[in-house]
Amino acid sequence: MQSPPSIATKSFSDASAAVARLEEIYERNTKFLRDRFEVYVSGEAITTRVRAYYPFVRLTTATHARLDSRLSYGFVAGPGVHETSVTRPDLFRAYLTEQIGLLIQNHGVPVEIGESAEPIPIHFAYRRDINIEAAITTSENSPITRSLRDAFDVPDLATMDDSIADGTFQRQAGAPEPLSLFRAARVDYSLRRLYHYTGTDPEHFQNFVIFTNYQFYVDAFAQACQQRLQSGEAGLDAFVAPGNVITRGDGSTTGIAPARTPNMPAFHLVAPDCRGITLINIGTGPSNARNVTDHVAVLRPHAWLMLGHCAGLRNTQRLGDYVLAHGYVREDHVLDRELPLWVPIPALAEMQVALEQAVEDVTGLEGFELKRLMRTGTVASVDNRNWEISGSEVIRRLSQSRAVALDMESAAIAANGYRFRVPYGTLLCVSDKPLHGEIKLAGMASEFYRARVGQHLEIGLKALERLKQQESERLHSRKLRSFAEVAFQ
Repeated sequence: MQSPPSIATKSFSDASAAVARLEEIYERNTKFLRDRFEVYVSGEAITTRVRAYYPFVRLTTATHARLDSRLSYGFVAGPGVHETSVTRPDLFRAYLTEQIGLLIQNHGVPVEIGESAEPIPIHFAYRRDINIEAAITTSENSPITRSLRDAFDVPDLATMDDSIADGTFQRQAGAPEPLSLFRAARVDYSLRRLYHYTGTDPEHFQNFVIFTNYQFYVDAFAQACQQRLQSGEAGLDAFVAPGNVITRGDGSTTGIAPARTPNMPAFHLVAPDCRGITLINIGTGPSNARNVTDHVAVLRPHAWLMLGHCAGLRNTQRLGDYVLAHGYVREDHVLDRELPLWVPIPALAEMQVALEQAVEDVTGLEGFELKRLMRTGTVASVDNRNWEISGSEVIRRLSQSRAVALDMESAAIAANGYRFRVPYGTLLCVSDKPLHGEIKLAGMASEFYRARVGQHLEIGLKALERLKQQESERLHSRKLRSFAEVAFQ
C-alpha cells in the first residue's frame, strides 16, 4: 500500500488551531493522491494500491453534564467517544470552527484531530471533475479506465447513505458515536452533485436559500441583485450565476455562462461569511425538490424557503392570494421510505413569524386585514400534475385534510428540512383554482405573473433578512433534533 506517512493524533483546546490541523491533513493527503494519479495517467505502472485518508474530529467525554440546556446543537448526547471524518475544511472553515468551539466550551475538554480510517476516493481528491483537472483523455476501454479500481479507492455508494440523519445508523461494537449527520465521502458526493445540477461551485452557496419553480422568480431575483450591487449597498460582495459568472459591485464580470442551462440553475447574492441568499430554480415535481435538498443539506444552511405557485382549493381565495403553510399532506411519496408518513412535519415558529411579518411589511396589511390576502393552512403536495382530473377520490382526500392549497414541491422541501435539521418554511401564491372553474390559461397566467412575482419575491427576501437578525442558536429549533442527536448543527 502506498500512503503518505501517518500523522499523529493531537489534542486541541483552540477551535481555530484544530481546523488548521484538519486543513493540513486534508491538503497533504489529497495532494498525495493527485500526484500519484497523475503519474498513473502518464502511463507509469502502479503495482500496489494507493490510499490516503480523510481527517477526523473526535471528542471524548465521561459525563452527561453540559453548560446550556437551551441549545439544540454543540454538545454530545452522552459520555463516550464521538467522531466524524471531515472533507474540504477550507470550504467549511467557519462552520467547523463554530462547531468545534462549542464542543470545547460546552464539555470543557479538548478535541482530537487525526487521520480517520475512511479512505478518500480518488475522484474526490479533485475539487470538481477528475477528467478535466487531471487532463484525462482516455477512452472507456483504455487500460487506465479499466484498472482504476485496482490502484485507487473509488466512491463506494454503500458507505454514502443517510443512515445517521434517518436514525437507522447501526454502530458497530466499540466504534465511536457519530459526531455529525454526514461523513466526509457523503459530503464530497453532494458537493459534486451541486455543481452538476446548479452550474455553480459550492463555494458560492449562501446560508439562506430560496427554492422556486418558475423562471419569473429567477429573472426578478437577478434584476434585484444587480440593482443592489450597483447601488453600492454595504455588506454585499458579488452576484454569481451558472458557469460561476461573478459580477461585482464595480460592474466587473468573470466567468463564462454555460452553453446550456443546468437542470436546476442556482444564483447567489454573496455576502461575507456566506450570509447572503441563494436562489435555485428547481423546476417542477417532488423528485427535483428532494434531489436538490439532499445535496444542499450538506452545506448546513441556516434556513430554506419554498416560494412558488399553487392551486387554491377554497372558493374564498383569489388569484394572487398567499398561503403560509403550517402543515403538509405528503402525497408526493419521494420520502416515504426515509421519513414515514406518520412522522409530522411541524411548523417552525421562527420561520412562520418571519414570513408573516414580511407579508405585512410588503403589503401594508396587518392583523385581521391581512386575512384578505393571506391564509395560513395545510398545503397538499402531489406527484401527479393532472390531479384535478383524477377523480372524486382525490378531491375527497383533499377536503378531509382541510388543505387550502396544492402544489408538487413544498412538502418534499419541508420534509427534507425536517429530516436534515434545516429550518424550513413555505409561502405560496395562488395561480389558479381548478376546483372552482379558474384553470391556469396562458393569458391569465401572464397577467397574474406580472402583478405578483415581484411582490412575492420581495416578501421572501425580507423574511430571510429577518431570520438573519436572529441568533443561529434560536433559529435552529430543538423541534428538529432527535433523542440522541449528533453534536454538529
